[in-house]
Amino acid sequence: MKTTLLQHVQESTTLKEFFFKAEIDRIIAQAQDMAERLRRGCRILVCGNGGSAANAQHFAAALCGRSGNERRALAGIALATDSSTLTALGSAHGFEKIFSRQIEALGRPGDLLVAISTSGNCPNVILAVSAAKEQGMKTLGLLGGDGGQLATLCDEALIVPNPETARIQEVHQMTHHFWCEVLDTCID
Repeated sequence: MKTTLLQHVQESTTLKEFFFKAEIDRIIAQAQDMAERLRRGCRILVCGNGGSAANAQHFAAALCGRSGNERRALAGIALATDSSTLTALGSAHGFEKIFSRQIEALGRPGDLLVAISTSGNCPNVILAVSAAKEQGMKTLGLLGGDGGQLATLCDEALIVPNPETARIQEVHQMTHHFWCEVLDTCID
């Protein structure tokens, strides 16, 4: 058991080193784009299912609160947090539309949707991206594996090239931590 767990640590470390060496410049540029949008009064909406919903909530909370340095609150909205809205939309419109309907109501031109999916093939996240584009929002996919359908649907995508959900989510979490670190230096 101990050897297996230490092997997971090594796999995670190796994947993170590979991914961040390849993508760090894009991650910094994405955070700078987020900062510019936030300065203009735009918002960052974030969605995902399961562990990706947890990462979405974590990122939105860090935007509204803070990640490291003290700075003003930033407009981050996680779309998987309101159980009344989610269950009402799921009951009336189907689970596939729980995010797209919220984007239709809340999304504005210039806002950013961060769509998180380890497979890139979640129907409700795919519909969210489509709805965001209809609203004039930019879309950024935080994906895994080969990126799935979302890789080509999003305006921009960061794809963690690994088949294991846990490893992908670890990299996703570190990515949004890095976004927040850059935002902490760009926003006063």
